[in-house]
Amino acid sequence: MPLTNQKKYKGSTTGLVLLVLALLVGTYYYFLFADDGWLMRLITAHVTGKPQTISYLHGARWAAGVALFVVNYWLLGKTPKQLQICVTAVELFLLLALFMTTFRLSPKFIEANVGYLITQGAFTTLYVSAISIVIAFCIALVTAIARLSSSGVAVGIARFYTSFFRGIPLLIQIFILYMGFPELGFVINPIPAGIAALSLCYGAYMSEVFRAGIQSIPPGQWEASRALGLHKRKIMRLVILPQALKIIIPPTGNHFIAMLKDSSLVSVVGVWELTYVASTVGNRDFRNMEMLITAAAIYWLMSIGLEVVQGRIERRYSRAA
Repeated sequence: MPLTNQKKYKGSTTGLVLLVLALLVGTYYYFLFADDGWLMRLITAHVTGKPQTISYLHGARWAAGVALFVVNYWLLGKTPKQLQICVTAVELFLLLALFMTTFRLSPKFIEANVGYLITQGAFTTLYVSAISIVIAFCIALVTAIARLSSSGVAVGIARFYTSFFRGIPLLIQIFILYMGFPELGFVINPIPAGIAALSLCYGAYMSEVFRAGIQSIPPGQWEASRALGLHKRKIMRLVILPQALKIIIPPTGNHFIAMLKDSSLVSVVGVWELTYVASTVGNRDFRNMEMLITAAAIYWLMSIGLEVVQGRIERRYSRAA
């Protein structure tokens, strides 16, 4: 078969597979979720008056679900890999949305309060997380350099810092900073206390990432830089760090996403971030599930945005390397 005809054949096959998948999923959703009475009537027509009707109904649902999964998997195998990924993601999202409908949420209540959650809660979450990650980045860099220095004092301080803040839960660190410093005469507001705790905690974790990234550079780079007469600071700034960033950026991005979610812990000291706002609004109107699911969706969207930014930064530094 000529190459042009092969491409047309593959394209028509893919389109047909997608059409069949859409019909299968739509039929499964309608008959088994939107109008499951037909299955009940079908079973009772054959088994009238028997208590096993409900069990047969659930069994038929499971059988239909397994059959759909097998057919779905078989049809997806006939499509290109990238299309398989996209269709699988869409189907899983629809399944998640279908699961959420079982909570009997109130769309009107969500629509009325989602704007407030974004402008008040999500903005504060991003604000606290952005400042914390910048400070944590600086702390991690200084700590990693201290761990690799020839000074025993610097190494001891850096090791104690990383051991202490990695060994204590973040929630306890927030309480210590917020309630402990007033005992010494220093009153800290909730937002600075939360930022300080997040920065110190994630600075300790990221310092190990920085240290591993710096140590991954071959020793020959150091020796060649010294042979050119460069000072240690210039070697670190001009030679080592630009190469280490390729290794440092992926785990640092993961820490930023984790910090974005861990920023919800600062709500315990009264910071009006996303989780605190969602809980407050939900408790006020006895609609906790609506607000918590909405907050979870906002967290997810922010994480997706950060993943996209992280991917672009990784590609940029990969090309530079």
